[in-house]
Amino acid sequence: MKNCRQQGFTLIEILVVVSILAILGALIVPKIMDRPNEVRVVAAKHDIGTVVAALKLYKLDNGRYPTTDQGLKALVEKPSSEPLPGNWKNGGYLEKLPKDPWGHEYLFLNPGIKGEIDVMSYGADGQQGGDGFDADLGSWML
Repeated sequence: MKNCRQQGFTLIEILVVVSILAILGALIVPKIMDRPNEVRVVAAKHDIGTVVAALKLYKLDNGRYPTTDQGLKALVEKPSSEPLPGNWKNGGYLEKLPKDPWGHEYLFLNPGIKGEIDVMSYGADGQQGGDGFDADLGSWML
């Protein structure tokens, strides 16, 4: 009978494989970890676009955007404060007001200048300003 010798990996071969896996992990993991935040930014931009479209329908029906005081709530409930909408759509313009992907309310400003409006989110940190995923997102970016 032949001598059966079991073959295995040497310590050096194992260390080389572990090193390669560690290098790949160091390169790939940071890219994967930022992915959820990138998706949240895209979702916020989509929500803002939807809200702006609803505001445009509100203006088409009523001749003006809601005031800043009436806010985005005017898209789901008929405003009771002046100026009252004359042709508010039964059922509203949105089924419900969305929250941004970080769980904050979207902000609405109607400065009354040239019919411009702003719908925005303060980003991941919920604070005005910021960089990266903490940066403000708004209708001016669409």
